[in-house]
Amino acid sequence: MRKILFASSEVHPLMKTGGLADVSASLPIALQEHGQDVRIIMPAYRQCLKQLEQIEKVTSIKLDGYHLPVDILATTLPDSEVTLWLLHSPFHYDRDGGPYSQPGGGDWHDNAARFALLSRAAAAIAMNEAGLNWQPDILHCNDWQTGLAPALIADRKNRPQTVFTIHNLAYQGLFSYEAFQALDLPDSLWHMEGMEFYGLMSFMKGGLIYSDQITTVSPTYAEEICTDEFGYGLEGLLAHRRDQGRLSGILNGIDYQIWNPETDPFIARRFSVNQLRNKAQNKVALQKQFFLPETKNALLIGLISRLVSQKGIDLAIAAMSRLLEAGKDVQLVCLGSGETGFEQDLRVLRAKYPDRVAVTIGYDEALSHEIEAGADVFLMPSRFEPCGLNQMYSLRYGTLPIVRNTGGLADTVVDASEENRKAGIANGFCFDEASVTALEQALLRAVALFARPRIWRSMMLVAMQHDFSWENSANTYIDLYHHIANR
Repeated sequence: MRKILFASSEVHPLMKTGGLADVSASLPIALQEHGQDVRIIMPAYRQCLKQLEQIEKVTSIKLDGYHLPVDILATTLPDSEVTLWLLHSPFHYDRDGGPYSQPGGGDWHDNAARFALLSRAAAAIAMNEAGLNWQPDILHCNDWQTGLAPALIADRKNRPQTVFTIHNLAYQGLFSYEAFQALDLPDSLWHMEGMEFYGLMSFMKGGLIYSDQITTVSPTYAEEICTDEFGYGLEGLLAHRRDQGRLSGILNGIDYQIWNPETDPFIARRFSVNQLRNKAQNKVALQKQFFLPETKNALLIGLISRLVSQKGIDLAIAAMSRLLEAGKDVQLVCLGSGETGFEQDLRVLRAKYPDRVAVTIGYDEALSHEIEAGADVFLMPSRFEPCGLNQMYSLRYGTLPIVRNTGGLADTVVDASEENRKAGIANGFCFDEASVTALEQALLRAVALFARPRIWRSMMLVAMQHDFSWENSANTYIDLYHHIANR
């Protein structure tokens, strides 16, 4: 059994903006089920405290960079037995809005101080200096918000081994030199081979340089971030760490208790590999809900996404427009929010094709399950995708993904080429170039194959029989912890 401190800025269901929150709940739970002693540290946001009932203060500590002591509160992660520690500093975290941005949009002006405090708390616990009488063997940090922690303990004696996971390299936690000085950080961190990045302070770089092992959330993304296209100026450093054997990709899992068509409470009719015909009733229910023609012949396309350029939303809107203009028998149900321009473009598309396109701006957990269960295909044309979870949810529900061949999408979706279909491994549709034409061709291939029910059904069965549970991923992480502890 290893003692693992898992540091994250968001954990489902207490605070979530994306996949980081899902991983930060599911992985610790899976690790504990495999006999590890896991504790999570995260900020005590106002939204977290509202959701939790039994919380106790366990210690109070003074951390560098802030003049008041801060408390550490203890509870358990909902629906688990994993210990959750909340860093309670009302000045930093007791506010409305998201974890990183204000209610009206725009980042919090003091994000550097807020997440330096989180990193310092993680470092104090890691060195058994927080009054908790517990020291981990492994400090596992996640994304830029905790990237400072490995840097703070790198030169300390008797420190735990450190793992740093990149969930999305595009967000690096860049701040000015003035912010670096204001945080009262050691001058030894400010140099080109430290946290300095083209005159700015990079929290992400702290995790990349000072941790014992870097992981990403899929094997393909681990390779991609070592290239100019995906490296954001850090590709040289990442390639160097890869060559040292210090960078690896471990595919995220998904929670098979939440995403299970046999038990899903949100869907119109539950179904399984042995009762596949029941899936059709979810399609009818989705069509009814959005006043779309209730026809089984139309290819119903689901899209659930943040409406941002990374997700290829512009490609999706343009390619769908072409198909609809050409009179193809397709329907689109879209759920998401993001950039105002994309939201407006989707509303325009819906206004032009009200009997073909349904759009819900925002996020709705129940509706996301209904779309996964009711759609025939799931559209995910991301320009880059470190892992992606929705394509794995889709496979679980027999909803064939249409994806760009990148990151975790490339690691989970096998294209419906004739060769792959004959080999019995095809489970979706892949395209290479991030262009409207390439996506349109993939959609047209899906339309053509959908008209061949026997082939389609066999691909659905292949999709549903994959195992993307956390079981495999948790075992891989345990092996990794074992490996770095024995280095």
